[in-house]
Amino acid sequence: MTARETASVPADADQPATADICLSDFLQGFTDPLRRKIVHRLVADGEVGCGDIELPVTRATGSYHFRILRRAGWTHTRVAGRERYVSLRTDDIESRFPGLLAALLAADRNINPPD
Repeated sequence: MTARETASVPADADQPATADICLSDFLQGFTDPLRRKIVHRLVADGEVGCGDIELPVTRATGSYHFRILRRAGWTHTRVAGRERYVSLRTDDIESRFPGLLAALLAADRNINPPD
């Protein structure tokens, strides 16, 4: 493998800088049950391949939900070779909105206990 093949680069330029994460967009990104499922999976497992998260929707719809989370500031997507990996922007979220991530996750767990 060459250095270029192993290097990780951001997948998309539409990920907002930490200072540009908008609270209303951020909260809107967490309103959908499928996106909440993705966020909880990322909290539990860290970075995962986009195809490693089983979703009960078409691939196009899954991509849409990943894009909403990325644009809202929830996730970072990177490309390594032909693979896309997604991770939660935990440090950025905590820096921008201290305590909010933990509060949202706890509230969602209370309302929607894990299966």
